[in-house]
Amino acid sequence: MDDLDREILAILRRDARTPYTEIADRVGTSEGTVRNRVERLVEDGVIERFTVATQRGNVKAMIEIGVDVNVDTGGLTERLAEWEPVDFVWQVSGDEDIVLVVDAADTAALNELITQARELEEVVSTKTRLILDEWLGEATEGLVGEA
Repeated sequence: MDDLDREILAILRRDARTPYTEIADRVGTSEGTVRNRVERLVEDGVIERFTVATQRGNVKAMIEIGVDVNVDTGGLTERLAEWEPVDFVWQVSGDEDIVLVVDAADTAALNELITQARELEEVVSTKTRLILDEWLGEATEGLVGEA
């Protein structure tokens, strides 16, 4: 992956629907080059998926879940990912094992989701953090132009 790939990724991270012609203009190359680069990044697994960010509700939160040591976290994360208000499921290291990022209609819906998680046999603890504000990071843009 080179600087051009990083520039293309930075643009797509902000808006995955940016037309290749616009990306080409912004990075100073042809539309065909951008198209080929994106296809290669997908084939190489650098780009896993193109997604849509939504604002369904009024309360965004992270629910951190601790599970019993004998639990197959892979199977549990797959089940949790199917829950309606869940945007992301992360397997993490630390005191908790799984983090749900959720977009709930209100605090009552969030509380119902927490209760639903606590009622699962595999779950031994939960910790919830409300997301107060959200920003997209500059992780790939800071690398462009650096040698």
